[in-house]
Amino acid sequence: MKESLKVTFLGTGTSQGVPVIGSTHPVCLSTNKKDKRMRVSVLLSWNNYNYVIDCGPDFRSQMLNHPISKLDGILFTHEHADHTSGIDDIRPFYFKQGDIPIYAHKRVIHSLKQRFDYIFTKKNRYPGAPAVEIHKIKNNHSFILGDTPVIPIEADHNGLQVFGFRIKNFTYLTDVKRISKAEIDKIKGSKVLVVNALRQEEHHSHFSLSEALALVAEVQPKTAYFTHISHLLGFHDDVEKQLPENVHLAYDNLVIYV
Repeated sequence: MKESLKVTFLGTGTSQGVPVIGSTHPVCLSTNKKDKRMRVSVLLSWNNYNYVIDCGPDFRSQMLNHPISKLDGILFTHEHADHTSGIDDIRPFYFKQGDIPIYAHKRVIHSLKQRFDYIFTKKNRYPGAPAVEIHKIKNNHSFILGDTPVIPIEADHNGLQVFGFRIKNFTYLTDVKRISKAEIDKIKGSKVLVVNALRQEEHHSHFSLSEALALVAEVQPKTAYFTHISHLLGFHDDVEKQLPENVHLAYDNLVIYV
């Protein structure tokens, strides 16, 4: 019998994290641990496999908080810095394992090659640089992680294509502003849906709280968790009380099983 999917929320914050540097906003001054949010990422573990979705600037701290013996690969939703700029910190895994598999849209691979050329170059490599094994993701083309198929879910982030992922009965979406009915149909039947909910007010490139709730109502998962949260959403405990019974705010270090 296969193990259930273990999901560890490594980070649940927006691009600046919470607290924001120098901010005196009440949420940024909160002493509640659930109001402290690193940049958004999750660790997926099952059957001795470990995969991370997104690898932002807090990746090193996140891996120290949740040590794993090996990293089987990284899935990238898109190329923005809060989702990719921790890639250099895969070095300890590379030193133990060799090239680390990465999975992303070809556009994202191109961006990574430009910004982290020393990781991708084959000539005159710096001895301490990590290296990766590239896997390009196409929409409507599922792929295999370990022993499990993954369905990419395409969405729009203010004109930028982003990928979410459905793995078993779990779907993870972040940085979504619009998503088509055809892509929503791929999500339906998920027991757990994770989706971004940036703040109360509408935003040009992210779901607001009401937009995220509307998607949950359409998909009707058993349970939903909101992530990629800014301080402008409000205090964790206050917002949690306002949500439907099956909807929760994710928080850093939360672990669930699907």
